[in-house]
Amino acid sequence: MRIGVDAGGTFTDFVVLHDDGRLDTFKLRSNPHSPAKVILAGLEQAAQGKQKVDVVHGSTVATNALLERKGARTAFVTTAGFEDLLEIGRQNRPELYNLTPQPRRPLIPRDLCFGVHERVYHDGTVARRPTAAELRRLVARIKRVGVRSVAICFLHAYQNSVNERAVLAALNKTGLYVCASHDVSPEFREYERSSTTAVNAYVGPLMEAYLAELERARRFQIAIMQSNGGFLSANEARRHAVRTVLSGPAGGVVGAMKTARRGGFRKILGFDMGGTSTDVSLADGVARETTEASIDGFPIRVPMLDIHTVGAGGGSIARVDAGGLLRVGPESAGADPGPACYGSGTEPTVTDAHVVLGRIHSLLGGGMRVDADRAAAAVDRIARRLKLDRSAAAAGILRVANSNMERAIRVVSVERGYDPREFALVAFGGCGGLHACEIAGQLGIRSVIVPQHAGALSALGMLMADALRDYAAGVLGHGNLENTFEALEKRARSESPKARIERSADLRYRGQSYELNVPWTSPTRAAVAFHNEHARIYGYSLPERDVEVVTIRVRARAASPKPKLVRSAIQEGATETRLIWVSGSWRRIPVWNREQLAQMPRRGPALVLDYGSTTLVPADWRFHVDSAGNVLIQH
Repeated sequence: MRIGVDAGGTFTDFVVLHDDGRLDTFKLRSNPHSPAKVILAGLEQAAQGKQKVDVVHGSTVATNALLERKGARTAFVTTAGFEDLLEIGRQNRPELYNLTPQPRRPLIPRDLCFGVHERVYHDGTVARRPTAAELRRLVARIKRVGVRSVAICFLHAYQNSVNERAVLAALNKTGLYVCASHDVSPEFREYERSSTTAVNAYVGPLMEAYLAELERARRFQIAIMQSNGGFLSANEARRHAVRTVLSGPAGGVVGAMKTARRGGFRKILGFDMGGTSTDVSLADGVARETTEASIDGFPIRVPMLDIHTVGAGGGSIARVDAGGLLRVGPESAGADPGPACYGSGTEPTVTDAHVVLGRIHSLLGGGMRVDADRAAAAVDRIARRLKLDRSAAAAGILRVANSNMERAIRVVSVERGYDPREFALVAFGGCGGLHACEIAGQLGIRSVIVPQHAGALSALGMLMADALRDYAAGVLGHGNLENTFEALEKRARSESPKARIERSADLRYRGQSYELNVPWTSPTRAAVAFHNEHARIYGYSLPERDVEVVTIRVRARAASPKPKLVRSAIQEGATETRLIWVSGSWRRIPVWNREQLAQMPRRGPALVLDYGSTTLVPADWRFHVDSAGNVLIQH
């Protein structure tokens, strides 16, 4: 048995792949105070007494610790004279016209940053090694300040890590969580490498404790989804916790790609709208990746899927600001207290707006009732402030949320050199289907796909993912790249003997500051691929200019057993009708259970209900279930 688990802000999703190939899904309310309890309860429910169960889990531990600044007290050890590195950063100004910006608050305060007298030159030559006496003094100072973890990052350690290893060996004897940049991110650029290592040390002890709690149930073999679209072992997740900061959303990207491909679509925009946030992504045959991600202002230099997140989900709170404008998010009601309609919250949310407009009558296939009166009272607070009636206020909340999500889709498409009209929008998450068609219409997208198990697609995607391990080496100025590639591949094969090896490299024109990643088969082919990619993204290329290699990368991919998606059997039954606000007015429209839909095309407006999600089909859109079991909606 294999189980995929996605711990969301409002619900935790479970997808169970049985021995005979059957798929089951269910949801439990998340517990932000003790997420492991909910997961263990769900695993026991799913396992049904089985003694051997493989689990792939999308964890939010690293993400939440980083966003909420609740990580471990961490020390930073660097080359003497560079103790201010994390505080200085790049001196970029994200709010260019703000005359009173909030100061950056580094994860590690200045008084916990320690310098070591060592030096490695840019070519890897060791000019100075730390002495034994200095290492003893460093260990004593770190013990005195009472930290739980230590991040080590020396100048040019990506070229030669001997000095980092010496400090690592000395600090490992303290029992603290210790990590070094040559292991976490062995790449060019001191600040990004330092930031990545610091984030890893900041969240690592929490991931260690969390996994220890989960692994008390010995029969569960737990792997963790990482941000690059593959999973890694629990031991590897302890050591490289920074690789899990987009763990859950990465599962959604994999699930969206696999399910859309079965329906004949390769160019897709993933639209994952959950309870707390919306994650959008783009795949042009393959999912886009980046090594230049930034989470809450902290650069993270490891391979990650290019996912853009906005604070617009079903639990996003609506408010009227001091200027009288309606705002939605990024604050969320989360799982506790949740939207007003859940029975505990009082703030108006996106979900409450849908309840007011008749689109949601219950959740979890009727297993969770909603409080329509409580939702109406919450939305009325917005209506009174804006001097609108209740329906207009609820519709306004949804329009503002749609605008936030539309901008997010433009970030991963238009701003990356892609035309969204050439892609299909894959909508999933509990709320994705309620907003997808309206957003697609604004962007000129003509096809919307709502997969089977859309409400738990991220958890399903985790069962479709492969085991991935990434290796990198900074090679700027190196002559023999083949030797370095072979060294990385030797290490990859020793750690993943059955894996398929993939090569790529980060290239740039000589004199540029940033680079693009392209597949590597030979220097000539890689250069051609780089020119083409540069032209697509920036609108021009310079084939006459010299191209230099900055970083080479090796990926070990070990395939895992994949679930076979089978179209649900059609269940005959009468269609009900319901009074719903659609296209600016109240209309009585048909409401279908997903299992009732055949391949025969139908026309909107209509509402399609599933266990974990609801889909709104506006007027003038056609919809049917395709041969892959997806609801395909076209305009």
